[in-house]
Amino acid sequence: MRCLEIRHEHGRRRKTPLHAAWILFLLLMGNLPLQARAADMPLKRAALMPLWSPQAQFAGYYVALEKGLYAQHGIDLKILKSGPGCSPVQALAEGKADFAVLWLSTALLHRADGKKLVNLAQMNQRSSLMLISKKTAGIHTIEDMNGRKVGLWEGDVSIPLRTLFAKHRITVREVRQSHTVNLFLRGGIDVSSAMWFNEYHTILNAGIDPAELNTVFLSDEGVNFLEDGIYAFEETLRRDPALAGAFVAASLEGWRYAFDHPDEALDIVIRSMREAQLPANRMHQKWMLDRMRDLMLPEGAKTVLGQLREQDYAAVARAMQKDGSIKDYPDYAAFTWSADAAKK
Repeated sequence: MRCLEIRHEHGRRRKTPLHAAWILFLLLMGNLPLQARAADMPLKRAALMPLWSPQAQFAGYYVALEKGLYAQHGIDLKILKSGPGCSPVQALAEGKADFAVLWLSTALLHRADGKKLVNLAQMNQRSSLMLISKKTAGIHTIEDMNGRKVGLWEGDVSIPLRTLFAKHRITVREVRQSHTVNLFLRGGIDVSSAMWFNEYHTILNAGIDPAELNTVFLSDEGVNFLEDGIYAFEETLRRDPALAGAFVAASLEGWRYAFDHPDEALDIVIRSMREAQLPANRMHQKWMLDRMRDLMLPEGAKTVLGQLREQDYAAVARAMQKDGSIKDYPDYAAFTWSADAAKK
């Protein structure tokens, strides 16, 4: 499938990526109002590739584009369509995208392969990845999955699941899982991979009561492999650190606006889905947006929107090294963006 583009007319040590981005942006741009800067300076072209097709998982970026926040920060942004056949990392490598949404495990894997990916902002603060089985399958623990048919997605997204299985020293019968839950609903697999904000709700919408299911959250099992984060190549940061700072700032503004105005955010997401000729279920997208808020701003957690905490990074990197996914990993300060990124 060819990856297309859409454009709306509206448009460190110990430092968090958000903090660093704001400091750099304000130092370079001064204290002029954003509107004045946008009027006085030509907009810089940039492109973002999300992990998947338009949906509420990426609401903040579509909202920031629709509300003109990127333009206010001096950016003429394109959001590239993603999905089957489209690789955000490849889009970055080929220069088609300046920024991409990636899982932390994916970024570490490609970084170990020589691609100098850098985390600009970490959106999800805990993993949404789940394993779901029907209670009738008699699977009550992770050990009960040994030898059972487990649906796994292809590619990097199954790294956390294989890490969990290795941790419990079990071997499952891997079955390729598509982008639907039909195989699970029809009894073709005993256990389904799922994201809390997506497939789990789809299963409920299919008529299965939560009481009929057994669920395992990987984050509860010590495999908290953080998912959606904003990434770029080191070269992009060296070339234009101000662009990176502006992009992060506008994106986080877009997420805050989406969470503060959920109905408007859903309107924007659903319109983007229809423009991409995708089916749009408002109830499902609302569930997704609500869960993204839970994942980005966990209640009671002492986290900052966009922050990749050093202990979270180290836990994932060490786990991947232990299970052989990567041989080595960069220092936290080298992997996360800071105000002196241009000097690295």
